[in-house]
Amino acid sequence: MEDVTFLIERMLFKSTGLELQPFDIKMENGGCINMALSFSTAQGSFFVKWNELAFADMFEKEAKSLEILNNSEVVVTPNLVGYGTVEEKSFLMLERIESVSPTINSWELLSRNLAKLHRVRAQKFGLGYNNYICRLEQNNRPMENWLDFYRERRLNSQLGLAIYNKFVDESFVSKFKMFLEKLGQILPDSAPCLLHGDLWNGNVLLTDKTAYLIDPAIYYGAPEMDLAMTRLFGGFPDEFYAAYNELSPISNNFEELLDVYNLYSLMVHVNLFGPEAGYLGKVERTIVRYL
Repeated sequence: MEDVTFLIERMLFKSTGLELQPFDIKMENGGCINMALSFSTAQGSFFVKWNELAFADMFEKEAKSLEILNNSEVVVTPNLVGYGTVEEKSFLMLERIESVSPTINSWELLSRNLAKLHRVRAQKFGLGYNNYICRLEQNNRPMENWLDFYRERRLNSQLGLAIYNKFVDESFVSKFKMFLEKLGQILPDSAPCLLHGDLWNGNVLLTDKTAYLIDPAIYYGAPEMDLAMTRLFGGFPDEFYAAYNELSPISNNFEELLDVYNLYSLMVHVNLFGPEAGYLGKVERTIVRYL
């Protein structure tokens, strides 16, 4: 614990310029590659996550994405305290948020804020910089057309990585490429809306007054991408979708195309955890429905 305390002190000084003493240090979930802690000081409570410089620009990109979300003035993220490198470790420090058991009101607040976020538009799909979804780099190079962007920057890029990782065989690759050729007949066009990009329930912190979003993988894309992601890994309550629909009507064919929108997230999980984790079968069952 002494070494951890020293590390936190260095991160605090780098972030605030103050020599603060951390106490009440607790281990937290840092995701698939990070260590994470929460702790208190005389100047408040904080959350910090770090890794061993394997992804040196990851937290710089995350800080930039949090700033973009905050500047939208329609969603709330924890305040950024600082980021950088100390002791050969890359870190990101945020204010600590004490989440509570969510209420219907907090879910409805989150959904209304998300609907407003999706009204923030750009001229092209993508983003001015690449970022990360978990430990995988996310290719955000802008494109004019949603179908082209989803095909090339999302699905085809993950297929290429799965081929490189030797997670897929020739039969799967052939089916996937045939599906990509038909994508224009399957998905409707969309306007480029600002997305959180990784909106599962683990990236939501709800309090009695505020709904916070964390760990963004932002880009401009179809709003159905965020909505579809909310249906993975347990999903959100019905009240969330009802409140969203009041501000921004969900397309009539969303349920039918839900699995197509979730193909990107599932392929990300294939490349994170390998074919043994079960996500590859879900992908294949979806694509063969359209062949």
